[in-house]
Amino acid sequence: MRRHRLPVKEHVILTLELLRNNLSQMFLADLLHISPPTASRIYRRMLPVINEALLWTGIPIEQAASDGRAILIDGTYAPTGNRPVQGQDVTKATYSGQRRCQGVSIQVASTLTGHLLATSTPIPGARHDSAALDLTGWSQILAENHTPWIADTADIAHDALMPLTKKKKHERTDNEKHYNTEISSIRAYVEHAIGHLKQWKILATGYRGRLTAPPPISLPSSPDSSSTESGGSQE
Repeated sequence: MRRHRLPVKEHVILTLELLRNNLSQMFLADLLHISPPTASRIYRRMLPVINEALLWTGIPIEQAASDGRAILIDGTYAPTGNRPVQGQDVTKATYSGQRRCQGVSIQVASTLTGHLLATSTPIPGARHDSAALDLTGWSQILAENHTPWIADTADIAHDALMPLTKKKKHERTDNEKHYNTEISSIRAYVEHAIGHLKQWKILATGYRGRLTAPPPISLPSSPDSSSTESGGSQE
């Protein structure tokens, strides 16, 4: 890094600005009077360093699931924009028909008071939240540790505490309405955790980084999937 004119402190600030406000590298390069390629190199080199530093600020999902606490889990969506140059497989895997845009899905775990515990690795946005929990390995970890956890009805296939679904041609009883109200009031805290997480605008307004590494995206099995994953950056 000695070849760059900016000191290491400015490298960190540049990277955090890109993550926090999701600015374009060209715009930030103009502000700092450096070239866009230099800004890109600084960002790519500092991002793993910051990631390693943040590992000391949280706990892994395995620890959260094994210490006996009840946790809240919900999925959130990070848009990535339309990237047709990345190949048909990537385009299909990241397109969400529900949201009608390209993106990745992230599972978020929080305490009952809304403190963020862990986030999963991103998976293709085309996958349902229930399938996302299996693909990230979280469902297996929760089951093995017999962890009490609360989710929404999207995870009905898993052993979670969730609101009662309305049966066809049957009205909810007063007890069922009261139960759902209590569950929803508890689940609100994981939504607060997701809201704080998305104050980092790169997750809310469009992830600009590579979709191959990092973060890893698991593509559907196909004869061409190995060549796609080994192709490096496809921005």
